[in-house]
Amino acid sequence: MASAVPWSNARMPYHHTRRYAGKIKAVIFDWAGTVLDCGVFAPALTFVEIFKREGVTITDEEARGPMGTHKRVHIQKVLELSSVRSRWAESHGKPPTDDDVERMYQNFVPLQCEVLKNHSQMIEGVVETVNHLRTDRALKIGSCTGFTSPIMADLKVIAASNGFVPDFIATADLVPQARPCPHMVWLNAIKIDVHPIEAIIKVDDTVDGIREGLAAGCWTVGVAKTGNYMAASEKQMAEMDRAEYDRRLQHAYDVLAECGSHYVIDSVKDLPPVIDDINRRMASGDRP
Repeated sequence: MASAVPWSNARMPYHHTRRYAGKIKAVIFDWAGTVLDCGVFAPALTFVEIFKREGVTITDEEARGPMGTHKRVHIQKVLELSSVRSRWAESHGKPPTDDDVERMYQNFVPLQCEVLKNHSQMIEGVVETVNHLRTDRALKIGSCTGFTSPIMADLKVIAASNGFVPDFIATADLVPQARPCPHMVWLNAIKIDVHPIEAIIKVDDTVDGIREGLAAGCWTVGVAKTGNYMAASEKQMAEMDRAEYDRRLQHAYDVLAECGSHYVIDSVKDLPPVIDDINRRMASGDRP
């Protein structure tokens, strides 16, 4: 029997540093608040209405809190708020149950499809920017959303009619766990055939959407002005008192910066210079 080689005579393991120094290859966009439905009104209004049908009033802020998550999880998280649980108990005489969550989610889906018909307008500059990224920069365009497949079945047709057709759409029901877990980003990477993960940018207007990108290992860009935390349509922003506009926009920037976004921008149309900067940083050895 051969004797073991003494450690002093064994070769030490080699250590290689492998660092991607190429350019961005793909961008994965969120949907509501990022590419369409400025202010994220469709889901917010639907959540308020679903709770109203249960005899419980919730505020716009309470409805928006968990935005970006799977919609069933979203309902559950709203019900976990002490203020909402108190109102629920007052109305129903007992705390909410998992059966209540399931019933509300089943009611949410068809109502959301109806509400989206009036809140699915593309955000100004998105189609032109995406076309530039795809045509002039040869980037692949992925997407993911807290919406599920039945909801996206209608929404993707509306978006396509307005010129937005991503290479892939990952919905919350296609993965074991949706946001803030990284699975939808990874599924995009597989389906659009892009690697390494550092060559991808995740663009989103919610905290959980940014955390999803960070967990996946890619670059993240928060969208403040058109998203969930500004919570205003383009018309409302145009008519808003300047002090209120500045306060709300700063709040949106702060929320997205504090959750770890690598960059925060007003809207998707501001993305090209960010891509240039990321390409410069990666060429110098930076990683997400």
